[in-house]
Amino acid sequence: MTTIGFLGLGKIGMPVSKHLIEAGHEVVGYKRSGIEAFTGIGGKAAASPAEVGSAADIVFLCLPDSDALEAVVNGSDGLMGVAREGQILIGLGSNPVPVKQRHADAFASKGAVFLDGEVSGTPVMVENKAAAIYLAGDESSAEKIRPIVETFTQNCMFLGAFGSATKIKLLNNLLVALNIAGAAQVIAIGTHGGIDPEKLIPAVVKGSGTSGQFAIRAPMMVERKFTPMLGSAKALAYYVGEIRQMAVDAGVSTRLIDEMIDLYEKAVPIIGDRDVAALLEYFEKPE
Repeated sequence: MTTIGFLGLGKIGMPVSKHLIEAGHEVVGYKRSGIEAFTGIGGKAAASPAEVGSAADIVFLCLPDSDALEAVVNGSDGLMGVAREGQILIGLGSNPVPVKQRHADAFASKGAVFLDGEVSGTPVMVENKAAAIYLAGDESSAEKIRPIVETFTQNCMFLGAFGSATKIKLLNNLLVALNIAGAAQVIAIGTHGGIDPEKLIPAVVKGSGTSGQFAIRAPMMVERKFTPMLGSAKALAYYVGEIRQMAVDAGVSTRLIDEMIDLYEKAVPIIGDRDVAALLEYFEKPE
C-alpha cells in the first residue's frame, strides 16, 4: 500500500481519490471545508497542505486555478515547506505552462519533481476510468507513478517535455469547443426544422460526422437537461483564449479560433452556471 497525497477534492479529484482508495492506497487529503465527503469514502483528513506533503511521497494536485495552486504550494503551511528529495508531485489542474514551470523549478531546488499533468474527460468519464490522463516532464518519474495512475484510468499517456500535457489538453479542448458548438447548431436546426430527434441523434452518432461530445451532449440538448453541469462554458471560453495565444506563438492563422472566441463570449452570459450544452439556446436566437 502506498500513501498518496491529494489536494483539490472537487468534481474530478473526488472520483480519482475514490479509485485510489478502492485500489488499496491510503489517501491523505486536505480541503478547507466539506472534507466529510472525502473521509466518507475512506480518505484520511489532513490539517493543511503541508501535512499532506509530509505524509506522502506522491502528491496529486487537482486545483481549479493558478491562485489555488499558489496557495497550496507557497501559502501558509504549504507544500514547498516540506518538499524533499525524491518526492513526486503531479499537477493535474489546467494552469498555464509558465505557472506550472515556475513551481516545477522551485520544487526541483528541493530535490522534488513536479510533473505537468492534465485530465481530459468529464467527471462521469473519470468515475468510469475512461478519462485520459496526460503526463509530461521527467519521464522516469512519470513511469514510476504510472501503476498508480492506472488505478483510475485506462488511458495514461506520457507526452514528452514539460508543458506538453497542458498544450495537448488545450488543443483537445479546442475540438471539444468546436464539437459542442457543432452539436448545438445541428440540434437547433433539426428540432426546429421538424426532424424527429429520436431519429436524428442515433443517425448522427453512427454517421461519419459524429463526435464524443455530440454523443454526450445532443441528448442533453434535446431534453434541455443543463444541470448538473458536466462542463463550463466559461472554462471552455478560457481554454479557447489560451489556444489562440498558442497559435500566435506558433505563427499560424487564428481565423477559426477568433470565430470561436466571439461565439463563446456571446454565449456565456446566456448559459450562466448551466452545462455548456445550453449553448443550444444561443443558436435558437437568430441575430
